[in-house]
Amino acid sequence: MTGAWEWDPTLYSGSAEYYPRGRVAYPAGLATAFARELDLDGTGRLLDIGCGPGSLTLPLAGSFAEAVGLDADPDMLAEAARLAADAGLGNCRWVHRRAEDLPAGLGRFRLVTFAQSFHWFDRPRVAAAVRGMLAPDGVCAHVHASTLEPVHPAIAELVREYLGPVRRAGQGTLPEGTAGGEAGIYRAAGFHGPRRFEVPGRVVTRTVDDVVAGVFSLSSSAPHLFGERRAEFEGELRRRLAPAETFTMPLREIAVDLWFTRGC
Repeated sequence: MTGAWEWDPTLYSGSAEYYPRGRVAYPAGLATAFARELDLDGTGRLLDIGCGPGSLTLPLAGSFAEAVGLDADPDMLAEAARLAADAGLGNCRWVHRRAEDLPAGLGRFRLVTFAQSFHWFDRPRVAAAVRGMLAPDGVCAHVHASTLEPVHPAIAELVREYLGPVRRAGQGTLPEGTAGGEAGIYRAAGFHGPRRFEVPGRVVTRTVDDVVAGVFSLSSSAPHLFGERRAEFEGELRRRLAPAETFTMPLREIAVDLWFTRGC
C-alpha cells in the first residue's frame, strides 16, 4: 500500500457483533460528569459522531430530548438500535452517513461528541461542519479514552503473524498509527478552549470470551482481515490465552476536552 491512508467501508466490517462485549462500557460516572459540567437537564439535542453501537450515545441519551448517533457502518447502527430498544430508550435516532457528509440537514445541537472516532475523519472539514451545527451555547466534546487495553502480549504477536507487521485499517495500512494534534484542528475551525474534566480510571476483569471479542472489535484486527483463516486465528488466540480464565485490566482515566464556539 502506497500513499496516504483513505477511509473505506470495510474499516470495521464484521466487528459490530463483537463491539459491545469486547469493549468495556463507559462508567456511569462519565454521563454524570457531562451533566454536571454542562448543566444538562433533559433538553436540547446530542449528536455523537462515529457512534459505533452507541457506546457513548446511549449513556448520554437520558440527558437530552433527542440523541442522534451517526456512523458509516450500518451494522454498528443496527447494533446500536438493538441496544437502545433493550434499554427502553425511545429518544435515540440513528443516521447512516459519513461524518464528511455533515451537516446533512440534521439541524442544531447542544452537544456534539467524538469518542475514539475523530482520528478516522477528514478532521478539518468535519470540525468546521460541527462548529456550524452547534446551538449558540453549544459545545463539542472530544473524549480521550480507551475501552480496550492489551491484556496479554501474545495477542499483538499473533495478529502480526496472521496480518503482517504493519497495522491494518480497512483495505489500507497505518504504519504510523492514527493522527494526533486535535487541538490545533479545533482551534483552526474556530473553537475556543479546551476546558478539560476527567473521570478516574478503574480496574476491570475480563474473560477469555471478552478478550477475543475485543480483538475482533478493533479496526486493526477486524474479522474480515483474516479471510478464510478467521476461525484458525481465533482457535490459536484462545490456545495462547489459556489456561487463564480471567484477566485483570487497568483502564486509565477518561479525559474530556470541551470546545466552545465562544471564549470560555
